[in-house]
Amino acid sequence: MCVAALSWAAHPRWRLVVTANRDEFHARPTAPLARWDNGVIAGRDLEAGGTWLGLNEAGRLALVTNFRLPGYPKPGLASRGGLVVDWLLDRPDPDGARLNPFHLLRIGPGGASHVTNQPQAGSQALAQGLHGVSNGHFDQPWQKTQRLTGALGDWLTAGSDDPAGLFAALADETELPPEVDSEGPTSPFSPVFIRNATYGTRCSTVVLVDAAGHGTIIERRFSADGEKCGETALEFLWP
Repeated sequence: MCVAALSWAAHPRWRLVVTANRDEFHARPTAPLARWDNGVIAGRDLEAGGTWLGLNEAGRLALVTNFRLPGYPKPGLASRGGLVVDWLLDRPDPDGARLNPFHLLRIGPGGASHVTNQPQAGSQALAQGLHGVSNGHFDQPWQKTQRLTGALGDWLTAGSDDPAGLFAALADETELPPEVDSEGPTSPFSPVFIRNATYGTRCSTVVLVDAAGHGTIIERRFSADGEKCGETALEFLWP
């Protein structure tokens, strides 16, 4: 997943809202959003067995993105998708040194946090409010991250309950100017939605959890030509 925005405990109606695009090679085998036997609700990376975004009915959610740094990714390191599954199954945190650079956003009964292994392993609590993440430095968000986070804020301000507006923001193909620090994505990969036959947006996901804990997760999938090829919606309940 390459860009995501979330609203955590920032709106009287919505406990949590997540909007996210997963960008990946189209040839990488993937299973659509489903309920796993172990209680995880997520899509599945069939190559490594993990996932990019998942939740369960214990009130947990996690999403992971890679963190683009020179010299990475390195072959032979463990899949970052296991981080999401480990959090959802309440397993101990793995050794971050065994993984390529990552950003991990976690939501649970105890609050929200951002976890990374670069420049060193660490975790910081996330305050109530809007947060965004992509593949650059967490404290220096790329323009695509700011664009998606701003759209989420506008949706909340408008008081809508229709996810169509969130999916419209995730479908934004506007190419953005070069990043000031020159570390951002090149023009073909600067939009929120990447239409590319080799590596592009594979799915868009929206998660809505209201104040009472009633939740919906919707995954919209795309083919290599960027056209919608499937959609799954599942309901769940948080404590």
